[in-house]
Amino acid sequence: MTNPPSARTGGRILVDQLVRQGCDRIFTVPGESFLAVLDALVDTPAIDVVTCRQEGGVAFMACADGALTHRPGIAFVTRGPGATNASIGVHVARQDSQPMILFVGDVDRGTRDREAFQEINFEAMFGAVAKWTARIDDARRIPEYVARAYAVAMNGRPGPVVLALPEDMLLDRVEAIDRPRVERVGQAPDPDAMEQLADLLATAERPVAIVGGAGWDSAAGQDVAAWADRARVPLVAAFRRQDAVPNDCPAYAGNLGYGPNPALVARVKAADLLLVIGARLGEATTDGYTLITPDHPGQRLVHVHPDATELGMTYRTDLAICATMAEFAEALALIDGPAHPHELDAHDAYRAWSTPAARDGVAMDLGPCVGTMRAALPADTIICNGAGNFSGWWHRYWPYAGPGTQLAPTAGAMGYGVPAAVAAALRRPGRMVVAVAGDGDFLMNGQELATAIQHGCDMLVVVVDNGTFGTIRMHQEREFPDRPSATRLANPDFALLAKAYGAWSETVTTTADFAPALARAMERRGVRLLHVKTDVEQITAGTTLSAVRGTGTH
Repeated sequence: MTNPPSARTGGRILVDQLVRQGCDRIFTVPGESFLAVLDALVDTPAIDVVTCRQEGGVAFMACADGALTHRPGIAFVTRGPGATNASIGVHVARQDSQPMILFVGDVDRGTRDREAFQEINFEAMFGAVAKWTARIDDARRIPEYVARAYAVAMNGRPGPVVLALPEDMLLDRVEAIDRPRVERVGQAPDPDAMEQLADLLATAERPVAIVGGAGWDSAAGQDVAAWADRARVPLVAAFRRQDAVPNDCPAYAGNLGYGPNPALVARVKAADLLLVIGARLGEATTDGYTLITPDHPGQRLVHVHPDATELGMTYRTDLAICATMAEFAEALALIDGPAHPHELDAHDAYRAWSTPAARDGVAMDLGPCVGTMRAALPADTIICNGAGNFSGWWHRYWPYAGPGTQLAPTAGAMGYGVPAAVAAALRRPGRMVVAVAGDGDFLMNGQELATAIQHGCDMLVVVVDNGTFGTIRMHQEREFPDRPSATRLANPDFALLAKAYGAWSETVTTTADFAPALARAMERRGVRLLHVKTDVEQITAGTTLSAVRGTGTH
């Protein structure tokens, strides 16, 4: 006979379930609505509690942690203001297809629906954003809800789950039966579909494979890269999914998104077969659904995705394959077919496009700075960034070594880079972690430098400061030349600000000074920050503000 379960508080039961599910870290801003959970964590050395400074940082860290581990990143926030602050991370996890669970402390069950202090209907608030939103009213059912949350967050198209926790429920002492660890359910592709794919590849003259989405691991990336090299099929990365396959693969042709290589755009347009592996073909990847149109006349489209509801949702699909990335990659590696020798130049075109060239007369030229970083930093460095034109230099010039080396929101959320770097530094100790942030981007969540210092993170932060919300300024100059509005920024001295947090820092104002400053940063450990001052005229890696206005040249 087994011993009957002993009574535990709801908070204790919840923490016990997290341990059983393999959770070893949570991110939080503590709140009075889940004190019972915080109390249970005192006696749970298996879980590292990362105390953050704002709930947006909490959710971004959990999202990034889920991206690295392929199991849900865990966030705890309080009701009302805590949940609304954290909602940005839920949206990013949804659009980025990353597993995450947000636990929200809630009002007592007896005061529900009275608009009590900080009360929000979380099922209504998150219903259209999260994969599943629920409220746990019975502490006995906590194991059931947590196990289901893990399953929902990981399977199919990964994404966020939100669970509301009434404060009084967490204090109830009840008997509950623990649930076992939940694993991701792998789905192998249908053998008949793989035979059809082999036939399509054999008859195609100009095939192109587009890789992206979530669930890529090193084995899947290597398998797809090896097949593409053998079959001479160019591999193209979806927007901010450049680490799906190693960029040094001879078949890698570059990335789509904002400011792509014109030669790559032409290659995709000329393709007669598009093999889309994992990517959803969203707006950024397809240039507003114009590069690849929903009906894509003259092109056949094979779409591989782990969630059947994504297949055929937007795009006419000639062959739909529901499979997870690892399982599909294994099956793809078994396909033997004719090589496509006319595609041998795809990687050469990528290398030419991604090699930085100095701009004449530019004091601070970010292209050569990225080149300096390429030479000085390990190949498996994890690059983390938020949103803004500044990121384009790294998207274009940085070679990603494979899955888990790019943490960047496809949702285009600002403020993601520093929290993501904190999560990466804690999850991958010993690896080089770099947060790249624009000036506006950095001040969205720069306070998480305090979290990085407190938890002993080893990471480099590069703040690109042009005194402007650069992306919006670029759009303004294109649509309303010489009429900028609301985009100028009066910034602090970011180097001094970093020192105030306890980080090492330097300010860099010329290209020539960047390499020695980076070398000094690399001699140290802990949090290091380079404040890189640039001219807003150099608005992207490919153009200038004058050119955008139509008064200059590219």
